[in-house]
Amino acid sequence: MKKILKKLAVVVVIALAYVVYSYYPKLDIITGYSSKSVASGMFLAHRTQASIEQGDNDIPSIEMAKNTVNKEEKSVISKVFGLKKRTAVFREGLGAVLMIDGVEDDLKYEIPKRDFTKINLPYPYGDLAQKDTVFAELDYAKISQAVTDAFDKPGENIKKTRTVLVLYKDQIIAEKYADGFDVNTPMLGWSMTKSITATMFGILQKDGKLNVNQSHLFKEWENDARANITLSDLLHMNSGLEWDENYNELSGVTRMLFLDKDMSMSQRQMPAKFKPDTHWNYSSGTTNLLSGYLRTKFETHQEYLDFWYGALLDKIGMHSALIETDLAGNYVGSSYGWANTRDWAKFGTLNLHQGNWNGEQILDSTWVDYIKIPTNTSNGRYGAQFWLNAGGIYPDVPKDLFSCNGYQGQMVFMIPSKNLVVVRTGLTEDPEFDFNAFLKEILAGIKE
Repeated sequence: MKKILKKLAVVVVIALAYVVYSYYPKLDIITGYSSKSVASGMFLAHRTQASIEQGDNDIPSIEMAKNTVNKEEKSVISKVFGLKKRTAVFREGLGAVLMIDGVEDDLKYEIPKRDFTKINLPYPYGDLAQKDTVFAELDYAKISQAVTDAFDKPGENIKKTRTVLVLYKDQIIAEKYADGFDVNTPMLGWSMTKSITATMFGILQKDGKLNVNQSHLFKEWENDARANITLSDLLHMNSGLEWDENYNELSGVTRMLFLDKDMSMSQRQMPAKFKPDTHWNYSSGTTNLLSGYLRTKFETHQEYLDFWYGALLDKIGMHSALIETDLAGNYVGSSYGWANTRDWAKFGTLNLHQGNWNGEQILDSTWVDYIKIPTNTSNGRYGAQFWLNAGGIYPDVPKDLFSCNGYQGQMVFMIPSKNLVVVRTGLTEDPEFDFNAFLKEILAGIKE
C-alpha cells in the first residue's frame, strides 16, 4: 500500500511540475484576470462570486485559479496551486485595480466628482418612463422574435446573450435580459470603452483645446519617426507603432492589463515599425496612450477624472457608468468601461444623432462624420475607435452602420438610415453569435 501511495505521490508531483512548467509564464494572466474579474463583478456589478466564476471567468486554464474574497476590504486574492498570488482591490468611484509588486501600499487616490441629479424627462433623455408610442411602420412581433432568438433556448449554452435592447426613434421597442441580469446591472463593455475615449477627444476639440491633426505628441518621440504621428493616426489605429494584441500569451496587451502600473506607457515606449497611415493594427495600448495624453490637457489629476463624467457620462445621464483606472490613476480607456444596458444605449443615441443630445451639441456633428472615416488598410472595417460596416462585413445591414465593439460580443450598433440603436451584451462573438443574422431579423421588422 505504501508503495502505491509513493508512486501516486510521484505521479502527482510530476503532473504538478508539468502544469507549473507549462503554465507558469501565463499564471500572471490567469490569476490577474480572475481576481480582477471577481472584484469588479462583485463590488461594482453586485453579482455573486459563483456567477462570475462560472460565467465571466472563461479564458483558457482559468479554472485552475482559486479566489479568496474579503468582503470587508473589498479585495480578491487569486492563486494557482498557491503560486502567482494576485490581489485586486475595489476602490469606490474608481473600480477594481490589480495590485503590482512593490506598490501594495500605494493606495492614496482621488475619485471623480459625480452628478447623479435626476432629469425629469422621459428616457433616453431623462429618468422618467418613456412616452407610450406605437409606430405603425413596425412589426413588433418580428422584432420581439428577433430579440428572443438572440438568447439561448432552455438547455442551450451557445449564444450566451445576457442583454438586448432595441431603440427606434429614441423609443425602446424591445428589451430582454437573461436570468441574473436586469435593467440596473452594470455590464462590462470591454473595448466599447475605446469609443468613449475617442468621444472625449471630440469634446476637447469642440472646446478648442486640441486638434486631432497635431503631431509632436511626446518628448521622447521628438528625435525619431514617431514625432510625425498625429492624434488622428492614434485614433485610427494606424500610427505604425509596434504592438501585439494577443490575449493567449504574455504579449503587449496582457502585460499592460495585468502587469503595468501605468497602462498609458506601454504603447508610448514602443518603436515605430511602419510609417503612419500605412498599416492598421488594432491596439488597446494605443487607446490607453490616448487616455494618458488626455491627462496632460488638464492642470490637475482631479480635473482629468471629473472631465469624463462632467462633460459626457453624467451629462447624458449615464449614471450607472464607471470607467476603472489603473494604479497610476489613468482611466483604462481601452477596456474597463461599465454601464447598464440602457445607459450604453444612451451613448449610442448621442452618436446616432451626430453628437446632439436633446438639442445640445455635446460634439460637433462633423466629429461623428470624422469617426466614421475608414482607417487606411482596414478594408472599411474601422474608423476612429469605432467599427464600421462601410466594407460590408454585415452584408444584410445598411453600410452606414457604425458600432462600439467589445470582447465577447459587447455591441452598441447605430444605424442612422433606420433611426436605430441596438445593444447586445454577452459572452460570444461570431460565429457562435451571428450578428449579421441578428440585425437582419430586427431590420425585417421595420417596414419601408
